[in-house]
Amino acid sequence: MFETKRKIKERLIESFGKVKKHSFYFESIEKYFRNKNHTGTFQILTDKTCNDLDFNELFMFLDRTTSKVGQQFLYNTLRTIPSNNDKSIEREKLIQQITSDPILRLKLQIHLDKLSRDSTYFITSLFQDEHIKKPKWFFVIPLLSFTSLLCILMLPITPQYFFVLLGVVIINMVIHYWNKRNLYEYLGSIPQLLKLNMIAKELLNFKLLSHISPDLSESIKIIDKVKNRMSFFKLEAKLESDAEVFFWGILELIKSVFLLEPLLLFGVLKELDTKRKEIEKVFSFVGYVDSIISIASLRQGLTLFCIPEIKDDYKVLEATEIYHPIIPDCVPNSIHINDKSILLTGSNMSGKTSFIRTIGLNTITGLTINTCFARQFSMSRLKIYSAIRISDDLMNDKSYYFEEVLTIKEMIEKSQIPGYNLFLLDEIFKGTNTIERISAGKAVLSYLNSGSNIVFVSTHDIELADMLIDTYELYHFSEQVDNKTVDFDFKLKNGKLQNRNAIRILEINDYPKEIITEAIELSEELDKIFVVKKTV
Repeated sequence: MFETKRKIKERLIESFGKVKKHSFYFESIEKYFRNKNHTGTFQILTDKTCNDLDFNELFMFLDRTTSKVGQQFLYNTLRTIPSNNDKSIEREKLIQQITSDPILRLKLQIHLDKLSRDSTYFITSLFQDEHIKKPKWFFVIPLLSFTSLLCILMLPITPQYFFVLLGVVIINMVIHYWNKRNLYEYLGSIPQLLKLNMIAKELLNFKLLSHISPDLSESIKIIDKVKNRMSFFKLEAKLESDAEVFFWGILELIKSVFLLEPLLLFGVLKELDTKRKEIEKVFSFVGYVDSIISIASLRQGLTLFCIPEIKDDYKVLEATEIYHPIIPDCVPNSIHINDKSILLTGSNMSGKTSFIRTIGLNTITGLTINTCFARQFSMSRLKIYSAIRISDDLMNDKSYYFEEVLTIKEMIEKSQIPGYNLFLLDEIFKGTNTIERISAGKAVLSYLNSGSNIVFVSTHDIELADMLIDTYELYHFSEQVDNKTVDFDFKLKNGKLQNRNAIRILEINDYPKEIITEAIELSEELDKIFVVKKTV
């Protein structure tokens, strides 16, 4: 739908600081990230960790970009933890300038909004994917094109050339429509590349952006050399979207007679194949600018956030009033650890897993976009590994426990590599029996806690807390059980859980009295057995 300039301005002003209401097509959003060479980065977040931390839901909250280029760039940024904070000072300066100057911000967004069509997603294919190769018989295409031209020129002199022309035109039309499939693959990407190059040129005129990529002008000029030939695709895309245009039929006839489409397509692809670095440089510049505005918009909509302090030489994680940004009315909590790890106890729904995810996602956003959902957040530069959401792999005949064993084995291997790691585990080894779960859990958690590793783990096993008290800080979440209600306050508390309410919750939900009585008696007997074993 066509929008006037006034409507575009109103929409951009209104949306700043607010969550997007658009649909998210992650297959397209992820294209840049999936195909990018990440050599030299500190860590690439795995799909497993992203699934554990509900990364897609987090991204939908964080993303305030205007263009599809910016959206793809931001997604890649959030999944790629950098090795240092070299760009953070420059980024913070830009965010402050953009936040304090709404007129400047609006001007930038109006340029970026020109790249908001879904077809923009396919620009990445021009510098990341293999282009269509010429068929081996391609050499006949220029010959056929020249033959058509020659026949037309000779018709006034020798009318018999009409029959030759007719035969050549039939062959040319077959080739022309065979090539349509190839052409359609680029009707979105190439016109959008033209637009991207133009917008990069416009953004470069803003003084505050000119220093971001000093040699960008050269890349823009190199792409501009193919501009005239690429403009054909822009025209073709426009006509394809409006089939009722009168001249479409005439143009289509000319193109088929002289085989203009395959000649231009493969010629342009050959040129673009040598300009991949330049295209990516322009793409990254525009995406970076848009991601800066997105971070500014995100912060504008938050009531509480902070810029994290990264302590590269310390095993530390400290957070004051930290919260989960996509949990409505999330209760903030504070935690301060140094040289130890964290073990959480508490019943289901009390907040253990949500708190572990809160720590994980704040670590990600702190290390990638320099923004944490807390009053204060300090941490080492951590690599993040998780074992939260594990399921059976029935297709490969793997049980829940076996999947859990493989996931934790990978953590064990990572824990011995020099560097700082954050391990997030939810109810370790819950796929097996109590005695072996506690025994194996204690051994693994002690091992993972070695060196500069930090572990956040939840458990229902109070006995595990007693075994790890020397190397783990103990915290718990608890609930208040009244006559007929269970109330959770979601507040993190020091020490291990003292009150166990599982049987009490069965009782207030009207389980038969004989079940409740037997359960209480058995729990008391089991408690005595465990106390005896501990003393022995």
